[in-house]
Amino acid sequence: MNQQHSTQDNRGRRRKVAAILAGGVVVGVGTMATLAAWTDTEYATGTFTGGYFDLRGSTDQTTFSDHTTSGSSATLSFTTPLVTQMSPGDVVYAPYAVNLFKTSTNAGTVTVTAPSTTGTVTNITYTLFTTATAGCSAASTPVVTVVPAGTNLGAVGAANTFTVAKPANSSTDGVATYLCFKVTAGAGLTQGQTGTATWLFTATSN
Repeated sequence: MNQQHSTQDNRGRRRKVAAILAGGVVVGVGTMATLAAWTDTEYATGTFTGGYFDLRGSTDQTTFSDHTTSGSSATLSFTTPLVTQMSPGDVVYAPYAVNLFKTSTNAGTVTVTAPSTTGTVTNITYTLFTTATAGCSAASTPVVTVVPAGTNLGAVGAANTFTVAKPANSSTDGVATYLCFKVTAGAGLTQGQTGTATWLFTATSN
C-alpha cells in the first residue's frame, strides 16, 4: 500500500515539474515577442573624397606654373650687376612668388630645403624673405625672414616656414606669397668661379 502511494506521489511530482517547465517555455516565448516589438534599426553612411593641392611658382611674380622637378626648375632673374660678373661685395636680388592653383581646397605651409648645388658656391651668402607686395630690391622690407641673412649658398640655416593662401573659390587662384632672394658675394670670391644652387619649396596642406 505504501509503495502504491509513493509511486503515485512520484508521478504527481513529475507532472508538476513538467507543468512548470512548460510554463517557463511559454513565458520565454512571450518575452522574445515583446523584445522584437520594441526594437528598431538605423544605418548611416559616410563618403570620403580627397581634396586637391597644387603649389606653383613664378619668377616674374605674375605668371604662375608648375616646376615639379629639379630639371624643370624656374630660373631666377637677378638684378644688376650680372650674377655672371660678380665681384666681392656685390649684392644682387631676384624676385619669386608662389601660390595655390584654383582647384586647391586648403591653405598650405611652405618649407624650403637646403639647395642642391653644382660647381663652386663658396664665399657667397644669401637671405630669403617674404614681402607684402611684389618686387625685390634693396628697398624691399621683409615680412617673414625664411632664410637668415649671411647663410651660405648651399644651406638654409634655421629656416622658417611661411604660408600660402587657400583660393577664394574654384575659379580664382590663391593670393600670391611674394619672395625675395638677396645674394651677397663675399671677400673671398675668386675670379671665374661659377656654381648653381637649386632650392626646393615644399607645401603641406593645412
